[in-house]
Amino acid sequence: FVDLDPLKLEDGVSVEFISPGTPLPGNADLIILPGSKATLSDLAFFRSQGWDIDLAGHVRRGGHVLGICAGYQMLGKTISDPAGIESVKGEREGLGYLDVTTTMSPEKQVAQVEAYSKMFECDISGYEIHIGETIGPDLSSDICEARSKSLAARSRSGQIMGVYLHGLFDDDVFRTRFLKRLSTRHKQSLEYDQKIEDTLDSLADELESRLDIDGLLKLSA
Repeated sequence: FVDLDPLKLEDGVSVEFISPGTPLPGNADLIILPGSKATLSDLAFFRSQGWDIDLAGHVRRGGHVLGICAGYQMLGKTISDPAGIESVKGEREGLGYLDVTTTMSPEKQVAQVEAYSKMFECDISGYEIHIGETIGPDLSSDICEARSKSLAARSRSGQIMGVYLHGLFDDDVFRTRFLKRLSTRHKQSLEYDQKIEDTLDSLADELESRLDIDGLLKLSA
């Protein structure tokens, strides 16, 4: 969920986590399907809540959708698990908004990534941590490309995107340009890295004012 922290701090942006038993909001500009450590069971839970129906209505109204990592996999046509890594061996139907398919595999992709977005004309730093390989016609190098490899997909309408890169919203330029795509009135108001540094400095100052640092150091000597 830390992928969404920068959005929560942006002026003029409201981020709402939807709890079980609650429908997806009908007035959202963007619905994000975040990462998961249990892709297939979480996809089944998503459907059990009726959120697939809510999502279909959101898309019909022209709303945008972003899937991150496992959320990206869920937006595809199928998810195959031939080795039974997450479930009984076999293939499951995805939400079908992206013309891609994912095959689970035992090898986990873990890497720091320096990528480039042609669509938003900026560099992006982040990381991959997932199992599964995604292929298909909707793969797009415009959104996020690294090592001559696409890490994202986009529907023909442009409403639906999926990306494997975590931490992409930490980048001020990317985040601002992404939000402007949803609302041209949005202006950059947050320097996320500086906000984190200021918060850590404030925490350190508070601890220093309330703890006997010299006494603690003596105890550890």
